[in-house]
Amino acid sequence: MSFRCELVELAPQPALSIRMRAAAEDLPQIFGKGYGEIAQYLGEVQAQPAGPPFAIYYNMDMQDLDVEFGFPISTNLTGRDNIHSNETPSGKSVSCLHIGPYSDVESTYNALFKWIKDSGYEATGVAYEMYLNDPDQTPPEKLETKIFLPIKTGR
Repeated sequence: MSFRCELVELAPQPALSIRMRAAAEDLPQIFGKGYGEIAQYLGEVQAQPAGPPFAIYYNMDMQDLDVEFGFPISTNLTGRDNIHSNETPSGKSVSCLHIGPYSDVESTYNALFKWIKDSGYEATGVAYEMYLNDPDQTPPEKLETKIFLPIKTGR
């Protein structure tokens, strides 16, 4: 499989998100419920997502992931309960498009980490994913996930 990794500059965008710890195997249910809560809140305040849903992984412990997930929005909104006002990641990142089931994403991550190492950069340890199509409407082999690995600056 061929991967096209590229260096990109991410601009921050206002977002509404939920942050929690969870096992990777529980994420489909957690994301489904949480994205639904955020969408309901957006409807109540008559706002729309300004882009696809995202998740930010602050560690890679599959049994105890520190994950934040939500939607970018066009303007700052006040959150409520477990929904917080935030921003999407910004700065230099290496990006690659993963096409296929979420369970097969490891090969794309490996390609990103190899690109970073081969290019003389260092990853920050955070991963940012944007889910470009709906898993309820898209066959697993056609799911598109844009993955960003922020890199340490200084070069």
